[in-house]
Amino acid sequence: MDYKQELITTIHDFGCNLEFLETRATQLSEQFPTAVLIPALYEELERPALAHIRNHLRECHFVKTVILSVYAKNLDQYAKAVEFFRSLPQKTLVIWENGPRIQGILERLGDRGLDLTRFKGKGKAVWLGLGVAALEADAIALHDADIITYDRSYPLKLLFPLLEKECGIAFNKAYYARLSSDRRSLNGRVARLFVTPLLTALIEIFGYQNYLRYLSSYRYPLSGEFALTSDLAMTTRIPGNWGLEIGMLAEVYRNVAEKRIAQVDLGIFDHKHQSLGESSQHGLQKMCRDILQSVLRTLTETERVIISMDHIRALRVKFRREAQDYTRQYFVDALFNNLPYDRHAEENIVEIFDKLILEAGEEYFLNPAGAQIPDWTRAIAVMPELREELRAASIADSQDAMAYTHPCEMALDPILPVNSLNPIHRAS
Repeated sequence: MDYKQELITTIHDFGCNLEFLETRATQLSEQFPTAVLIPALYEELERPALAHIRNHLRECHFVKTVILSVYAKNLDQYAKAVEFFRSLPQKTLVIWENGPRIQGILERLGDRGLDLTRFKGKGKAVWLGLGVAALEADAIALHDADIITYDRSYPLKLLFPLLEKECGIAFNKAYYARLSSDRRSLNGRVARLFVTPLLTALIEIFGYQNYLRYLSSYRYPLSGEFALTSDLAMTTRIPGNWGLEIGMLAEVYRNVAEKRIAQVDLGIFDHKHQSLGESSQHGLQKMCRDILQSVLRTLTETERVIISMDHIRALRVKFRREAQDYTRQYFVDALFNNLPYDRHAEENIVEIFDKLILEAGEEYFLNPAGAQIPDWTRAIAVMPELREELRAASIADSQDAMAYTHPCEMALDPILPVNSLNPIHRAS
């Protein structure tokens, strides 16, 4: 049995009593409201995973609010998103992150000296969602929209350590076994073949810096599932690139005592897989570049490590050796568990990742500052009612969506007849 603890608290699943956890979490959520935030592209609505997630969320009585931060190309797509989540019993808000109302508010923020309109993608969706969620909840769980194996134990395990105040946890990140659900093969290529050997190589070169020790203590540092307190949500800078997960861990490292950080076992996990990408500007290759630059930046910011191109060249040599050793270990693990494992294909991926290190290092020296969305405390200093305006804009967008989808119904009742966060009309 695995009892191992890390620099951060590791919450194992030894056959935990989910019924007890759910009953207790439901009780605690009355005093400490909870929210689940899901950033999503409209295209996710057309895949089965998000419907599966929605159906399980219906049974999550410990979740009081559900917030979707959706990228939709037009009102028709956004209206379908609002309709898609209409059946949820929780208070529900669908933020049209790139809609004209939200964009107009962000443009006014830019006119006052804080321009966030240049940020796009998941980072922007997360930033918007966390700001609005913090108005409603003390504890916020975030997860992606493409989880195939989702069930209500996921948000329960993420939120419970924050709700149970005796735990003293402010940030809780998921870890799991990434196994394909169709043919039970090892997934998580970036975590296995890039991040793990990268951290080992960095420790060999720079020594056991506390930040590297901290990152190494996460069993799945790239998981997109975590929970945090509303206070932390307000003081966290959100990375605006593909290094979001690693960048979030850097922010937690800066802002939270190690004893208040945890990781929790979600078990077997599978979701949509990204392509490797045809170049270093696409797919998993782009992700690896952003991850490396985030790690280098944080090493300098927090540990005062001076990095040179000689270090980058040495890192490339050490990385390849470490990654090759890991492929041998993965092969043994897969063989024992009767999992298919193409060691040659894995070695080819290592060689692709290896070539990215020099390119990413050179780019880092040209732009060491990186791309991070300022935290919410700064944004509120510029526009004190910013979050309330964003919430009101999302409610208005939802009303327009309902009028678009159900014009006859809205003509009879102009108050939005869904579980919006409109204080005039809330779900019981």
